[in-house]
Amino acid sequence: MNNPVLVSILINNYNYGRFLRRAIDSALAQTYPCIEVIVVDDGSTDNSRDIIAGYGNRIIPILKENAGQASAFNAGFGVSQGEIICFLDSDDFFNPEKVTKIVDIFDQNPYAGWLFHDLYHVNEEGQPIPLPWGKSVPETELVDVRQDLVWGKVLRPGRPATSGLCFKRSTLTKILPMPEGPSVSISDEFIKVAAHYLAPGLYCPEYLAAQRLHQSNIYTFSEHMGSLRSVIGVKTAYYLRERFPEIAAYTDKVFASSFGTLLGQWGLKRAINFHEARQYVKRHFPIHAWFLYAPRIAFNYIKRFIKKS
Repeated sequence: MNNPVLVSILINNYNYGRFLRRAIDSALAQTYPCIEVIVVDDGSTDNSRDIIAGYGNRIIPILKENAGQASAFNAGFGVSQGEIICFLDSDDFFNPEKVTKIVDIFDQNPYAGWLFHDLYHVNEEGQPIPLPWGKSVPETELVDVRQDLVWGKVLRPGRPATSGLCFKRSTLTKILPMPEGPSVSISDEFIKVAAHYLAPGLYCPEYLAAQRLHQSNIYTFSEHMGSLRSVIGVKTAYYLRERFPEIAAYTDKVFASSFGTLLGQWGLKRAINFHEARQYVKRHFPIHAWFLYAPRIAFNYIKRFIKKS
């Protein structure tokens, strides 16, 4: 490769000092020669900043006050120089050949603006653990659902967590900066949906990074994730609708499904007083939308209400 493109690896961290070295080391150990490693510490109170300082000029540190993961994404991308950007949560780690493979796949698919790959799972000690399902992504394929989102078609399952997300800079520039703040909590779901709307992309079934499951994030796969997904769904629908009004048909469906679940979990008063829900109704959900999406809201309400009971 005569003129290798620069790849930026953006590591976001908050109080994960016990895992942070593995994440940084995995980024620095890439077989691809042309990388920059940016570590954004979002106001950690543990030993994270001492660990970051120990790497000297091998990494680009950003030390900021706590403002949430979305803020860390914005800060890291703001200083990055790479034409390809790979995200890495600080409790996860990359395989050594990941970036080489990502660059090769992008080179073979010049029209792709993003690439999402599968993740294998490890326990707190970094040992592989099985989960009761197979690959999230069945095969490598070019995906173009831009018009589908405009028409309101819901995206298929299979989008990986943060550490499986890679983008061309031309795509991510249209997404970041994203809405931020500790109360926003939309993070990578906002980015993933926006990327699908803005450009064709690729799903890759290779396990190119590990997602670590531990006591601080194991709820991701627990029964408690249902209500959290609904909160994230309402927030994501609202902020996507604000940024990309062209996909209103899609965000209306996501909002209706998520709001119905919140009604079943929280009741009407609490659900309608939820800030993003109230704003979505006020700004983007006229009377006719209630009639149009009543079956969807009712179905998710009943399903969640029965499950709660």
